[in-house]
Amino acid sequence: MDGTAARIAAWEALEKVLRRHLALDDSLEVETLGDPERAFARRLAAATLKRLGQIDRLIEGCLDRPLPVKAGRVQDLLRLGAAQLLFLGVAPHAAVDTAVTIARRAGLSAHVKLVNAVLRRLAAEGAALVADQDAARLNTPDWLWESWRDAYGEALCRAIATAHLGEAPLDLSVKGDAAAWAAALEAELLPTGSLRRAAGVRITTLPGYDQGAWWVQDAAAALPVRLLGEVRGLEVADIGAAPGGKTAQLAAAGARVTAVDRSAGRLTRLAGNLARLGLEAHTVEADAALWQPSQSFDAMILDAPCTATGTLRRHPDAAWL
Repeated sequence: MDGTAARIAAWEALEKVLRRHLALDDSLEVETLGDPERAFARRLAAATLKRLGQIDRLIEGCLDRPLPVKAGRVQDLLRLGAAQLLFLGVAPHAAVDTAVTIARRAGLSAHVKLVNAVLRRLAAEGAALVADQDAARLNTPDWLWESWRDAYGEALCRAIATAHLGEAPLDLSVKGDAAAWAAALEAELLPTGSLRRAAGVRITTLPGYDQGAWWVQDAAAALPVRLLGEVRGLEVADIGAAPGGKTAQLAAAGARVTAVDRSAGRLTRLAGNLARLGLEAHTVEADAALWQPSQSFDAMILDAPCTATGTLRRHPDAAWL
């Protein structure tokens, strides 16, 4: 994998998020991408969105005049390149050369020299410029900063914004003995039963992945199912189910689960996740607002806050939608 396809997907995802206001995960529903490419594309796009304010300020400083509105695709390509150079540690030749290649392929030949010049300048000077930026303020949209400041005060507002720039830990839910898996995975066993370890590792290489012993799930996202108590034998609908963390929780606890999601692609990945875990659920492709189930349920899960600003470390697109 040379990364070009993933970079193109990330570039196109930026346009979908910033101009069409689609969620990042929905924007990466590209059938031709394999899981490793999709993961790389998401990492690229997420880093760009997380540092968007800083990146835009740096690009502005490299231009004699602002890019015209119709050059949005060029701007996104510069953003993606800058994120790789300054925040993801990608080698300059890889970040710059692939951006130039993508520009040529996409028919942006008139801007190839600009893309090359701006990114090469950022490769040379960007690190020093980043060090002088107010990252917390620049990367927080005005509406969100003002909301936090009015609610919590300037100091706590800044602390929240700074925390969101950090990398989220890797939280896991397990089917079996949580303490034993915590030791095997070198993870911390949280009071809620989830495991937590440092991010930055390829999850497919961790112990227990191939055996389907655990799945990735934020510790906070695991709480709603726990609040239901004993669910064995119950009929439970999981609304907005993909990628399937709560569905897996419910199925592992013995519930008969109907997983509802409006995205066919995300449901396919949900089914793949359940297959790896050796769990089963009935899947329904539907918009929950319009869905008319043919049966009654003992319980329904709809974790709407999972798309809110409290998840910005993992979902930086939420600030820009």
